[in-house]
Amino acid sequence: MSFSQKDNYELQMKARKELTQEQDPVKRLRLSCMSRGAAGIKGFSRQFRIMDDDGNKRLSMAEFRKGVADFGLDLTDEEVKAAFNQVDTDQSGSIDFSEFLAVLRPPLNESRLKLIKAAFQKMDKTGDGQITVKDLKGIYNARQHPKYQNGEWSEDQVFTEFLKTFEAPNTTDGVVTWEEFLNYYSGISNSIDHDSYFDLMMRNSWKL
Repeated sequence: MSFSQKDNYELQMKARKELTQEQDPVKRLRLSCMSRGAAGIKGFSRQFRIMDDDGNKRLSMAEFRKGVADFGLDLTDEEVKAAFNQVDTDQSGSIDFSEFLAVLRPPLNESRLKLIKAAFQKMDKTGDGQITVKDLKGIYNARQHPKYQNGEWSEDQVFTEFLKTFEAPNTTDGVVTWEEFLNYYSGISNSIDHDSYFDLMMRNSWKL
């Protein structure tokens, strides 16, 4: 139901290659995130949510610069400033983080977005806007997992590991929100050129 390690590696390599040719600052920021893999943008978003101490969901230039540095993205200070200014269209000196994520996320056409929404809604059995271990029961067959079969993991441990797929390393909480799910599949979508292949992958993975 997700990218294999090989697929994720290929996505990283593609992003790194495109990064050497891209000049647009926001696209360079996007590719830098995706060079971390399908969960790169999700991890970037978590970095800034941690920084948003007052909860106003806005970032100053200083906060933005610190977040990029803390996340370890290889961008010059000029590139960081250019990316910030490109999003700060009203020149207020701060940016709305939700709007910034919408710009940063790789674009999706309507057909791909519908498939991602359908997959999320199928998994979100409780309809509360997030996928948890509770939602996965009866949807994802943990008993087929090798570590369940050899007695190493319980069903809940299998479910928890599955949810980690959609989260950035070291920032897992066992809860996958719509935003996280969308960020993950936006990254995957960006590596797939043909709508027909993306459609087939999603329908086969999620039995849509």
